[in-house]
Amino acid sequence: MKKNEVPAIDAVIMWVDGNDPFHKSKMETYLAPTHSVNNKSLRTRYDQVNEIEFCVKSILKYATFIRNIYIVTDNQTPDFLKDQAKAQQAFPNVFIVDHKVIFEGYTHYLPTFNSRSIATMIHRIPGLSSSFIIFNDDVFLIKKVIPTDFFINDKPVIRGLWKSFDENVFFKKVKRVFLQRFNKIKLERAGHYKAQQLIAKKTGFHQYFKSHHVPLPIRKMTIATYLKDHQEDHLNNISHRFRHVTQFLPESLSNHLEIKNNTAILSNDYKLSYIQNYKKPFLWLKYKLRSAAKDEDKLFLCLQSLDQCPPEKLDFIKKWLQEKYN
Repeated sequence: MKKNEVPAIDAVIMWVDGNDPFHKSKMETYLAPTHSVNNKSLRTRYDQVNEIEFCVKSILKYATFIRNIYIVTDNQTPDFLKDQAKAQQAFPNVFIVDHKVIFEGYTHYLPTFNSRSIATMIHRIPGLSSSFIIFNDDVFLIKKVIPTDFFINDKPVIRGLWKSFDENVFFKKVKRVFLQRFNKIKLERAGHYKAQQLIAKKTGFHQYFKSHHVPLPIRKMTIATYLKDHQEDHLNNISHRFRHVTQFLPESLSNHLEIKNNTAILSNDYKLSYIQNYKKPFLWLKYKLRSAAKDEDKLFLCLQSLDQCPPEKLDFIKKWLQEKYN
């Protein structure tokens, strides 16, 4: 690499079209008899409203330093890329990567419907840059970003806050004692923050660095080295077709290893505008989007669970996204 040349940085998006009847049928084959493929909490993990198109376009518009965008999926293609001739012309650096490619040598764990299993393997994308950024398909760039928003001197900029483990939080301890007293303890959920706490403990921390729905900078070697040296953790994390309480969040693994090795830049500023509640008044939604666009400190927008957004509000949001990125 030449002096002053910026190292290559790629973007990776994990995506699934949960509306696809074939995907639903395949999932139903592996679901426990007590679960339904149409369960609301399950559907929101997989259903989509083509927001990935705007995620990709936001990267192309506001992160011009990104070399390639890889969309990791299970034998599916987003609508905006289905016309191959047009896609190659309009999106020459956007590539589809099938699960079979990154699970080479481990294809007996496929199919998988588990983002944690998939994220554990994305460092195996052929040709992936040594430093890359993971995007959820519901996260969008809304301002111009530069490489140092994600990496400074090859150190990932990790956005989050230090938090106590749940068992050390007073009100959560009291709640657990109360539930035990009345035999109302529920099965432990494989929650997002639980999965972060799990890997923080595994890597020797007494609290955890809580990340949010923002683009996540990752160094490929950090993940690859840990998984090579911890085969049991690796195999457990990819062996579950659906989320499991024993799985850690691979992105959080990267975060805690970088912190432990003093190779991270920590920031408590998420630079994020986050929208999840679509039951609030229409005026509130318009205000949130308008404020996100105007606030120079907000670089990222997350529109979580858009599949649950009422049609009128969804039409407004999609029009807003189209105007911003088209």
